[in-house]
Amino acid sequence: MTTATTEIKHGSMGEMVRYFLRLGLLGFGGPVALVGQMERELVDDKKWLTKDQMREAIAICQSMPGPLAIQVGIYVAYLRCGFWGAWAGGWSFILPNFVIVAALGALYVYLGDLKAVTGIFYGVSPAVIALILHSCYRLAKLGMEDRVQWAIAAVCFVVTVVLLAEVAILFIGAGIVGILYYGSMLRKTKTPAALSMTAPVLAQLAPSAAASGSTVGKLLLFFLKAGSLTFGSGLVIVPFLEQGLVQQFGWLDERQFLIAVAIGMISPGPVVITATFVGYLVAGFWGSLASTVGIFLPSFLFVLIAAPLLARHRENPNVQGFVKGAYGAAIGTILGACILLGKIAIGDWLTALIGIVSLAILFKWKVSNPLLIAATAVIGLIAYPILQPGWVMVH
Repeated sequence: MTTATTEIKHGSMGEMVRYFLRLGLLGFGGPVALVGQMERELVDDKKWLTKDQMREAIAICQSMPGPLAIQVGIYVAYLRCGFWGAWAGGWSFILPNFVIVAALGALYVYLGDLKAVTGIFYGVSPAVIALILHSCYRLAKLGMEDRVQWAIAAVCFVVTVVLLAEVAILFIGAGIVGILYYGSMLRKTKTPAALSMTAPVLAQLAPSAAASGSTVGKLLLFFLKAGSLTFGSGLVIVPFLEQGLVQQFGWLDERQFLIAVAIGMISPGPVVITATFVGYLVAGFWGSLASTVGIFLPSFLFVLIAAPLLARHRENPNVQGFVKGAYGAAIGTILGACILLGKIAIGDWLTALIGIVSLAILFKWKVSNPLLIAATAVIGLIAYPILQPGWVMVH
């Protein structure tokens, strides 16, 4: 099967790297906005791709685990400048995010004991819950198609809230259910190579990060695992990280974890850049570097290894079934994480009001994440010294 991408013209590596450095520095608004910006600039302005080639790139990357915008960037860089171009373009996209978030991590480590910082995140934490809920609503509208997906979401929601179960198992199980219901496995049709690769890759990344002897090694293995499971949106990483970082390893408390999610949502690039902030809090600069490599490396591997196969097989019902099942699991686990984190973020009448008003604003107006976070941070700064809620950040 010949795809539209076979006719792409190769270009300058330096020009491509400069483009992705700029996009990584100035690209706000989440995966949909970033992909839309790439489509406008690379198709309409630079003519690096045709419209059909860009649409195919998006469709293929949506069929794989990983943050969508980064994967589309890697895929475009691969088409433009080949194998090494994919690595250069992808890491150029990530580098500005890494520098910004690692710097924020360093500032938080040195300033986090101040009451002003605690007050800021007193106001920001409930707004983060609202942002996650609103994003989950948009994702549900985009990809939830029938009752079976909603049933999968409901099961994953209950398991996440009640049992704090391993999210990797939920995603793999949901994908298998999707294959059985939507695909052709029951009709004994051969599973395409792209799908047969995906489940083993996930399974191999699933063992506990405790296998590593050092904290930096544990961070690398943990985020390698996390980077393979972000089906649907970077927000899928939220319940996975909460279970591992807070419940399993105890590297962060719940409020520190909410701060990490907030940093990921207001910084340029994908939400999964949260990993950089977490890594700095846990193990300093080298922890942030290991976490960043871990969270993004699976995206490079999926794009460079699985994308060519998916380009041929993405219409196969088994591939589509796995993606649909995993997408339902994404919605359920995100909602479950909101319940768990909401118990921490909302502890009095003001935080409840901030959460409700933030959610209403997000549904009624198109407010940017940084603007909402800034407004609620000001509220927290003013209100915290007055109300003196009964918690203080723990380091």
